[in-house]
Amino acid sequence: MRKMTEESLKSAFAGESQAHMKYTIFAEIAEQEGRPNLARLFRAIADAEKIHATNHLRALSGVKESSSNIQVCIDGENFEIQEMYPAYNAIAELQNEAEAKRSIRFALEAEKIHSAMYQKAKQVVDSGKDDIEIGDIFICQVCGHTVEGSAPDRCPICGAPKDKFKKF
Repeated sequence: MRKMTEESLKSAFAGESQAHMKYTIFAEIAEQEGRPNLARLFRAIADAEKIHATNHLRALSGVKESSSNIQVCIDGENFEIQEMYPAYNAIAELQNEAEAKRSIRFALEAEKIHSAMYQKAKQVVDSGKDDIEIGDIFICQVCGHTVEGSAPDRCPICGAPKDKFKKF
């Protein structure tokens, strides 16, 4: 693929991915406001944006078999842990942006767990087993803290109570 086309598709993938997330968040807000039809509209179009992003990623040859896909996840999580969030936190610290520092800390701590979970999954997949064995996964809906097994009484990152964890 030629460089300009590749860069265009990468930009389109990023834009469609962001639109998918924004519209999903907007749907949650509309739902909280008692606007179920607006929420449904946001969710429907968010799904279309996800399809666009998926098509762009496929065109970029970014969808492969599970072992390669997991490695992409590990590399991304580790980049966020080692480079991205420390740099972003330094900027937020320099500019005394408390809410940004809080958001970055929440994400950084969750990314560490995600990286470890992906590394464990990659070992299993690369060993030739059909699938990984994993228990229930709980995600704190306040900070993104991720735990396998059961939700803690209080989130160790943000202090949210157990009922703020979503089970997967």
